[in-house]
Amino acid sequence: MQFVATEKAIGNALASVEMEGFVISAECIDWCKMLLNKEITMAQYIELVKASEGV
Repeated sequence: MQFVATEKAIGNALASVEMEGFVISAECIDWCKMLLNKEITMAQYIELVKASEGV
């Protein structure tokens, strides 16, 4: 059940972001799943995103 809720939450967020004209990488989606499943912390997620963008 948790998997379905996570997938639905990500799908809804992606649809919203894409309507605004942004593109989310598959890598970032994987990190989001890890964050929602408590496999990484928010701080780790932010560092991964920043590193992927060269920040």
